[in-house]
Amino acid sequence: MQEQYRTVARAGVHETEINRSRFICALAPAATEEEAQAFVARIRREHPTATHNCFAYVIGADAGVQKASDDGEPGGTAGVPMLQMLTRRDIRYAVAVVTRYYGGVKLGAGGLIRAYGGVVGEALDALGTVVRRRYRLAVVTVDHQRAGKLENDLRATGRTVRSVGYAERVAIEIALPDADVDAFRGWLADATAGTAALELGGEAYGDA
Repeated sequence: MQEQYRTVARAGVHETEINRSRFICALAPAATEEEAQAFVARIRREHPTATHNCFAYVIGADAGVQKASDDGEPGGTAGVPMLQMLTRRDIRYAVAVVTRYYGGVKLGAGGLIRAYGGVVGEALDALGTVVRRRYRLAVVTVDHQRAGKLENDLRATGRTVRSVGYAERVAIEIALPDADVDAFRGWLADATAGTAALELGGEAYGDA
């Protein structure tokens, strides 16, 4: 698995005008290909009279799924440069739709490639990106007497506390970088005088 990946910070829209044509780039994070396709369908419904609604998306931390569509523009002049802009910026789990309203001036193949790729780049700059790192999920179980202080200590030392569950003992779910697991075991033993248990779970990505 990839140690980290970059994605779109938030969904949003960026618009530019080139030779009287309006280029509107809608960007959004997408966890699955189905989410990406649903976003494309929604944007198409919002712009039913547009000349073109071209799209590109990249799914997977390893960019395993990549799709693009020119939606009637000359082959390779819209979806591909959009996709190339996403991959060049190392963007993953994201979808871009560029809606074009034709303004009467032809841009030519080179002009289209620059326009479609460029507006995606501008949208990424405007909306921002975030890095997500791979973490190991783990559950710390501890007695009620120590739980409050331990939770505070975890947060104070920059560890990610995902949830806290109260039963016979308190279960605190945390996320740790893989490289920190051994050091964390030692820290936990010192912090709780050896009374806490650590159970490692699966892996997930979270904000770096």
